[in-house]
Amino acid sequence: MTRQSRPPDPDWVDPLLEVREKKRGKRPGDAYVRIVRPFESEFQRGEDEGELIATERTILERRGWKAGLRRVRTGLIGRPISSEREEHERLTKVKALAIFSSDNISSSAYGPEEIMRVLALAGTGVLTLTLPLAGLITVMLAIVTLSYRQTIKAYPKGASSYLVAGDNLGSTAGILAAAALLIGYVVTVAVSVSAGVAALTSIVPEIYPERVLIGVGMVVVLMLGNLRGIRESGTIFMVPTYAYIVIMLGILGYGVARSLFGDIPEYRAPAAWIGVEQGGQALGLFLILRAFSQGAVALTGVEAISDGVPAFKSPEWRNARITLTWAAIIFGILFVGIAYLVTSIGIVPDPTEEQTVLSQLVRHLTGDGTILVVAQISTALLLVLAANTSFADFPRLSSFLARDGYLPRQFAFRGERLAFTTGIVALSLMAIGLLVGFNASVSGLIPLYTLGVFIAFTLSQGGMLVRWWRRREPGWRPGLAINGLGALTTAVVAVVVGTSNFFQGSWLVIVLVPLLMLLLRAINRHYQEMEAALALDRIPDEGEKAARPIVIVPIARLDRPARQAIAFANSISPSAVAVHVTNDPAEADAIRARWPEWAGTTELVVVESPYRALIGPLLAYMDALQRQAPNRPILVVLAEFVPKHWWENLLHNQTALRLKLRLFARPNTIVADVPYHPRRP
Repeated sequence: MTRQSRPPDPDWVDPLLEVREKKRGKRPGDAYVRIVRPFESEFQRGEDEGELIATERTILERRGWKAGLRRVRTGLIGRPISSEREEHERLTKVKALAIFSSDNISSSAYGPEEIMRVLALAGTGVLTLTLPLAGLITVMLAIVTLSYRQTIKAYPKGASSYLVAGDNLGSTAGILAAAALLIGYVVTVAVSVSAGVAALTSIVPEIYPERVLIGVGMVVVLMLGNLRGIRESGTIFMVPTYAYIVIMLGILGYGVARSLFGDIPEYRAPAAWIGVEQGGQALGLFLILRAFSQGAVALTGVEAISDGVPAFKSPEWRNARITLTWAAIIFGILFVGIAYLVTSIGIVPDPTEEQTVLSQLVRHLTGDGTILVVAQISTALLLVLAANTSFADFPRLSSFLARDGYLPRQFAFRGERLAFTTGIVALSLMAIGLLVGFNASVSGLIPLYTLGVFIAFTLSQGGMLVRWWRRREPGWRPGLAINGLGALTTAVVAVVVGTSNFFQGSWLVIVLVPLLMLLLRAINRHYQEMEAALALDRIPDEGEKAARPIVIVPIARLDRPARQAIAFANSISPSAVAVHVTNDPAEADAIRARWPEWAGTTELVVVESPYRALIGPLLAYMDALQRQAPNRPILVVLAEFVPKHWWENLLHNQTALRLKLRLFARPNTIVADVPYHPRRP
């Protein structure tokens, strides 16, 4: 039995895990060579020489209790997906509409209600302004949609506001857009889940006190669904999105027909409305602007498709533009249709928030039967799944920032299911914090919602303006007009939202965005300093060699782990030193007496510690050694006993672990861990 291309070194091991067995038959012509690859099930050979490709088995195969955890993980998020299948994980337009547009479309369920809640402060009579404001918001949506169609075409590999603003307006504008979007995505999850819970409590008011707990559970479900990968999450969440669209279009069509024929019964306001119907504020420009800003929440989610262009099937930019147009049309019909019906019927918002305006509309048109239940369940599911837009975009934006060094590198890592795992988990935790902090109240969260998104809108459209003007590409004149109108529109809305809702919560976003920008800058500065410190200015000459390390072996007793560590240290350096720190002189004498026959010529140093400390005296001894040879590093070889069962670690003092934690932070120090696994009968 021989190894392929075996060099003269007797300790050589074939790195490609291949063995050739020579077989001889009875006759001379029967001799042959059989190639054996003992690890063929774990690795495949690549096309290039010296290349091995790990198989799925290297990830899934576990032993002991870890095998059970692996099965649970696989059951929750699925089997690993190879990078070769990334193209197959891309989204069709039908699935992309469910993932990226659910936030925008779901806004139609609570957008009109948010307008009405502000107008209601001036009394029932001014609720008729709901329809004109909804119409104005829809016109603005059309402008923003046209603008983003231009952006998607200009940036077919990803049209995030961060990329567009950074490319054309500079890194500061890009970081501002990114900070605003990150906050907006977190608030989107909290608002969408809170609205979904509100839809459920409209059917079952008894669960209203548990709304926060229910919301947290929904976020966890969304997190697990997205950890399974973007394509599979699209398959899971596609049905509720299209169910809501079909059901609501049917109900709106039915309601409009009854309205035209004058067949709608008289509306009775909720009991809690009586006594507040006259309103307590005078109708003025500020109140109208505030109502508009609350309803402008419906425009959020438009940028989601531009952020997720790389997730579409080829041609990415064309499919993304078509999906964006579909989403805008569907939203416009639903938003204006709901506003028209609630205005014509005279529906008012429930002050207790136990019934949504949409649930009152469906109940008034269809009664308390099956249609109401189905409509509310589909609405609740869509509102919760609208948070999926953020789960699709927040991790992707975070990966862009991590790639450019503005977020920790972990955010750029794609997990086993080709999903950005760290971003998904981080988004879930922050959204849960908002749900708990704001008691899952939609009205309380809305003021935090729109400002950050419209800041990003404005920067993106401003970036496109600069791009058109600088490059003068074909079609730059109409592009300049479209993006200019979009920038002006979103800038006006950002100012209106920031001023009208300042004391209701917008001030928090105004404070958080600069703080987040400072954090992103600080992370980027750290990575730049680290890169400068680690960069190799030149290739070392052959004559340049690293200084030989000083090798020491801390030992607690004379046992098998210590002997193994000393043997390893002696293989590195003939002058390795064993160090025993003790507060027991009798124990030290016993070790000295046995040392020559036990460790041969290896030198032993005993450090007495009358104050019963271990780490301090050892570090002081190392400092003294290094003062004698300041250019030489110290290699500390640690003997570590590894018990068979995890719970047996509780029975040991973990001295080696504590030492490693201290030594890793010590400059010019190398730590080598020599684990000892005891044999069991």
